[in-house]
Amino acid sequence: MAKRDYYDVLGVPKGASAEEIKKGYRSKAKELHPDRNSDNPDAEAQFKEANEAYEVLKDADKKAAYDRYGHAAFEGGMGAGARPGQGFGGGQGDFASAFSDVFDDLFGDFMGGGRGGGRQRAARGSDLRYNLSVTLEEAYSGLQKTINVPTSVACTVCNGSGAEGGSEPVTCPTCSGMGKVRAQQGFFTVERTCPTCNGMGQIIKNPCVSCGGAGRVEKERSLSVNIPQGVETGTRIRLAGEGEAGMRGGPPGDLYIFIEVAEHPLFQRDGHHLFCRVPVSMASAAIGGDIEVPTIDGGRSRVKVPAGSQSGKQMRLRSKGMPMLRGGTPGDMFIELAVETPVNLTSRQKELLREFDKLGDDNNPESSSFFSKVKTFWDSMKS
Repeated sequence: MAKRDYYDVLGVPKGASAEEIKKGYRSKAKELHPDRNSDNPDAEAQFKEANEAYEVLKDADKKAAYDRYGHAAFEGGMGAGARPGQGFGGGQGDFASAFSDVFDDLFGDFMGGGRGGGRQRAARGSDLRYNLSVTLEEAYSGLQKTINVPTSVACTVCNGSGAEGGSEPVTCPTCSGMGKVRAQQGFFTVERTCPTCNGMGQIIKNPCVSCGGAGRVEKERSLSVNIPQGVETGTRIRLAGEGEAGMRGGPPGDLYIFIEVAEHPLFQRDGHHLFCRVPVSMASAAIGGDIEVPTIDGGRSRVKVPAGSQSGKQMRLRSKGMPMLRGGTPGDMFIELAVETPVNLTSRQKELLREFDKLGDDNNPESSSFFSKVKTFWDSMKS
């Protein structure tokens, strides 16, 4: 049976570039792999045919000979670069070599660098999270705060190297310093992190007695943190390089401080605005007057209550709210009136209120409107 054209086997045009040939083979290898085609008896033969074609076309000299002489270049010793009486050794080719190229292309990044990849860098330390609670007053004014963070720091005995007495780590004998080992499994070449050095490429024969070879020890650190004005719950502050120390001299991680602003007994916050609910007496709400209210900066402001004010009425104090986190005009403060009904009345107070109520037919417009609507509703139901 005549051999198929290698370009047709890989599904690429004649004269295809090296990248197009590799891409074609990668597609065919994935499509025809026997593990994916257990119900197709021809898949294995087609898979080997694609491997043979790629083994020839990926090599510039073999490709040139094939383009000139076709399959005959590998049957009678013809072709540029071949010694007399010797072809390029076509046959079924070296599958491990051919598929390894594509395996590296597909999985090299995932496995950590592909063929020829070196050992891992010293491991970076972990990032840390610290939850910090501040008062609303502190969020308003900003502050410097000292926090104690339990973390891992570089070992001072071995200067973070993990080796005892100034000795140096030695090259790992298992992976020869590459940090990775390869194993052939049938058609596949599998690359794994070296189990002896955990990908570091080096081992420590004499580990430091202080840190056990890790290059870091557990310790609580005191840090001064600048809390800017205007922070709110959920604000995140990053301190670069203040996280855990890396393994064996690796770079440290970062420390992330998450702010939580505690609830306030007087003020409620909504973004950069503040709300304060202020009770007023029934008499003050009826005849009007001035009241004194607190502000978040510790000051006081006088607010005029209009005569006839109802519960829920709001008045604005401009720029008396919270500062913006990154500058800009501060928020406002809103005063919400809560008109109180008097309790624990004396006999005289009750008498005066009854007298007032008899004289107050036109003093309660909302009540008059409501009961007028009620009367209309009842009348409509009767009819």
